[in-house]
Amino acid sequence: MEITIDRNSRTPIYRQIVDRIHEMITSGALPPGFSLPPERRLADALGVNRTTVLTAYRDLKGTGLIDAHVGRGTIVAEQSSATIERSTDSSPLAWSQLFRDRASRTRDPLIRDLLELTERPDVIVLSAGLPAPEHLPHELLGELTTELVRDIGPALIQYGPTEGLSSLRRSLSRWLLTRGHRTSPADLMILSGSQQGLDLTARVFLDPGDTVVVEAPTYIGALEVFRTARVRLLEVPTDAEGMRTDVLADLLERHRPKLIYTLPTFQNPSGTVMSLERRRHLLELAIRHRVPVLEDDPYGELRYSGEPIPSLKALDRTGHVIHLSTFSKTLMPGLRIGYMIAPRPAMQQFVLAKQTIDLHSNTLGQWILDRILRNDLLEPRLAVLRKVYASRRDALETALAAHRDVDISWKSPAGGFYLWCKLPRSVERTRLVASAASAGVSFLPGWTSFAEEPDENFVRLSFSFADEKQLEEGANRFAIAVQHAASSTRKAVQQETGTPTIV
Repeated sequence: MEITIDRNSRTPIYRQIVDRIHEMITSGALPPGFSLPPERRLADALGVNRTTVLTAYRDLKGTGLIDAHVGRGTIVAEQSSATIERSTDSSPLAWSQLFRDRASRTRDPLIRDLLELTERPDVIVLSAGLPAPEHLPHELLGELTTELVRDIGPALIQYGPTEGLSSLRRSLSRWLLTRGHRTSPADLMILSGSQQGLDLTARVFLDPGDTVVVEAPTYIGALEVFRTARVRLLEVPTDAEGMRTDVLADLLERHRPKLIYTLPTFQNPSGTVMSLERRRHLLELAIRHRVPVLEDDPYGELRYSGEPIPSLKALDRTGHVIHLSTFSKTLMPGLRIGYMIAPRPAMQQFVLAKQTIDLHSNTLGQWILDRILRNDLLEPRLAVLRKVYASRRDALETALAAHRDVDISWKSPAGGFYLWCKLPRSVERTRLVASAASAGVSFLPGWTSFAEEPDENFVRLSFSFADEKQLEEGANRFAIAVQHAASSTRKAVQQETGTPTIV
């Protein structure tokens, strides 16, 4: 059940919810007996106050479209001709009844909504992990495209191999050698962004009911892929050294997971780095229990302090690790160029799976990346980006620290794009989402990054997209939103309990 809220509309939000559910019921998209989401869950998904959803449900109950039953929750009521006038000839096709079960489970529009916020000039974006727009190399893109049109000709926009252009895979293999990866071109496949690698892994390895180990917290996009695959997710907690491999060891003794998924370097969302000792322990456990490891590494090149730690794939000597990375965070995100390193038997299946999705990745983008790597143009760009993002991280931390009256804590990350901030439990999350929207600032709610309901209250703030002035203003707006949410939560508790307000 998908509901889109237009916060710029003059139509009240509760009325938008009523109208959308009414439309889905009358069209047959929501059949009688269909269970509507609980008020709190729908409020969290839409980023609105729970009262707004309660008002919408109350309105729909008044029209007889929905009903509440003990033990069954809120469901779509049986409809009579007196309730709904439906024409057999003109009623729209009930598309939702035709979707595969997997498709119906992909229902969280949060990532799409976060990307849409980047186009709103009135909102300071601290939610999406996007590169700084003013540092995208558009001039270099123009120069290289002109050169390639001259040098390559029509092949520049022709179909290509599913695995990726041979020239690029050779260039990438040489570049990866400087990062400790002894990888031949045959071990590489070019992806349409590393997100495609997650999807391919699910298609090749996972059946409904399989078990996948994930970190807590972890990347929201991976959680959506795994949930769509209908697998069981087992969480392993993280601390300052990354995944708790002692907990993982106990879990592997009791379960037989199909896959271990990890972001060991500048983890999204927490920014933590798995220590070398734990990386080695993780590989030992994977070998002992014969479980493949999927290493997601989109931020490894964006280190601002400290010494690099070898990736799991660089440490892998037995072929247990599948490695994903991307150039979307460091070069040109719109070209959608990422890559996968995998053992040969697995790579053969990945290639067959990719053929059914998009045949091959962006040909022009591959030629551009090949030219960048061959001309040694990447390293100078990385040096600039590391300085820019380190400065932006510091700017956001300084601005947040200035609000000493607001209880927000975090650990400064040594790289990546994010601050993982802890808030008091008293700040009710739906109220915070609503307060931030009113203040004109966006963030990623922390609960979206867990497979299970978290015990503590976190948010992820990105410092990559906004400039330093915007980050200062964004921190001010967010701090105000936290204060308002805490205040409204206290007032709600006082009203419910009858406790007098002390001024």
